[in-house]
Amino acid sequence: MLNELDTLENKIGQVVTLCHNLRAENDQLREQLAVAEVDKQRLAERMGEASARLEQLAQQLPEASA
Repeated sequence: MLNELDTLENKIGQVVTLCHNLRAENDQLREQLAVAEVDKQRLAERMGEASARLEQLAQQLPEASA
């Protein structure tokens, strides 16, 4: 009986440890995702600005004569 309780205690300890590890990993992944989303937004803004500048430059080019 005591061996069974010790085994059960060990398994419960392993589950608790696994839960803590998974929670920490989940928190880390959420932080990484937040950083990636900020980077994505910043890059999208930069692409929009670059596109607008290219449009302005294209409008300043002289028209090709046919």
